[in-house]
Amino acid sequence: MVNTIEQDHGRFRQIVKGKLRKDLKRFIARGEMIGREGKKLVSIPVHDIDIPTFRYGDNAGGVGMGEGGEGQPVGGGKGEGGENEGKHTLEVDVSLDELADILGEELKLPRIQPKGHHTVTTVKDKYSGVRPVGPAALRHFKRTYRTALRRQLAMGMYDPDNPVIIPVKEDMRYRSWVEVKKPQSNAAIIYMMDVSGSMGDEQKNLVRLHAFWIDTWLRRNYEGIESRYIVHDVTAQEVDRNTFFSVREDGGTKISSAMKCCSKLIEDAYDPSDWNIYVFHFSDGDNSSDADNRECCDILRKDLLNSVNLFGYCQVKSAYGSGHFLNVLREAFPSSAFGGADVGGATVQSGAAPADLADSKVITTRVNEREDILESLRVLFKAGR
Repeated sequence: MVNTIEQDHGRFRQIVKGKLRKDLKRFIARGEMIGREGKKLVSIPVHDIDIPTFRYGDNAGGVGMGEGGEGQPVGGGKGEGGENEGKHTLEVDVSLDELADILGEELKLPRIQPKGHHTVTTVKDKYSGVRPVGPAALRHFKRTYRTALRRQLAMGMYDPDNPVIIPVKEDMRYRSWVEVKKPQSNAAIIYMMDVSGSMGDEQKNLVRLHAFWIDTWLRRNYEGIESRYIVHDVTAQEVDRNTFFSVREDGGTKISSAMKCCSKLIEDAYDPSDWNIYVFHFSDGDNSSDADNRECCDILRKDLLNSVNLFGYCQVKSAYGSGHFLNVLREAFPSSAFGGADVGGATVQSGAAPADLADSKVITTRVNEREDILESLRVLFKAGR
């Protein structure tokens, strides 16, 4: 019976995963899903799945069997019912690891091979056997009933015509575990965002949603993740996560201030030989001057690209931003092979082999609306860095 239930549950999970794959772009664009995020689960409404129900025969009597004909409105209400069938909606809990796997399979993303030394060791519990004592939460039902069946057979108490198995205390079996030490690959994600007056609430919502999916994919590939946040207008500073997604300034924009702040953060906290470092900059493409554009490119080429696995620049559409900085990066780093045409809001690779490994770490995407995030993720991570 237990095996049958487990098989049915497994089939149901496969159906749910199929629905998620089919509507992956729509689910990724759902901003409210992030609000449901728990420790490791998100709740996702899945449409058009019939929820199993019990059907009963006619009742002879009892509560609710008073006067009144079948279909008569309760309480004498008036009005006609609708003729259209209602949508079947089921809200299911999906782990972030499952979401990341579905994302990786659908986008054909290669698993990331971490670099650096495994300097941090975590201790985890590994279930290694069965024992006769333990907490109720670790009870091994199959082994318990197998032991009870053996006992009843040995004592001649088992009746095949009435196969009732009743475990006693001596039959109880529990999972046992040992502590194992596991080397942990470290990764640091540094998010930078322009918070000047041209970046409005809609742009920040795009950034928040994009950052959620970046986090989800990278956490599937690394055991240890640290996230840091930098905001900037003409000056830059490190802030906490809540401030990052809520602060707004009215000043101008100087992108080099964020890159200098990021470079200092890496120098102080993250040795590139021990950490896999990912930097993502979100902006509407406005910058103060051509001189600052040149300074940004110098900082990237001489400093940041020597330390990071990937520098991703994600430009969001704004009614007030010029969008020029995207072109600056593409012209400055042509060997990154990401200077081709835009498809689905993101830049696609032309297929040419990059001439400079450092330049190839610069990846640019354009995200005009939420539906562009899926293609942006494909472009950012298809190199498997």
